[in-house]
Amino acid sequence: MTAGPVPGGDPADDEVWLDDDAGRLVRPYTVTAGRTRPSVELSLLSLVVAADRPPPTADPEYARALDLCRRPTSVAEVAAHLQLPVVVTKVVLSDLLDRRAMTTQATYIAADPTDRALLEKLLDGLQRA
Repeated sequence: MTAGPVPGGDPADDEVWLDDDAGRLVRPYTVTAGRTRPSVELSLLSLVVAADRPPPTADPEYARALDLCRRPTSVAEVAAHLQLPVVVTKVVLSDLLDRRAMTTQATYIAADPTDRALLEKLLDGLQRA
């Protein structure tokens, strides 16, 4: 049995450890004290951004989430970078939103992603950029 940092992770980041046989030594749901329901409804595409001066946090996952969200970042991206299940990430982010350490920005999802007029406007905008 060997333990070490998560492959592909930051070598200086030793908060998350793996065991070859057991997997993570700290289970993801311990991050949220077993809670599986966020207090704020977030989708995978919801954008979150750290407040200008977020309060310090002792929890490493919460601090990493704040660091990742210096610019608007989707919930899916945060979950991927934290290497946590999406539902755990949503609980972490909703906790930060509740503490006003983070804000969320509205996302627009087209009612019909195959709408030809919408796609043509999008193409036109991209060609102008």
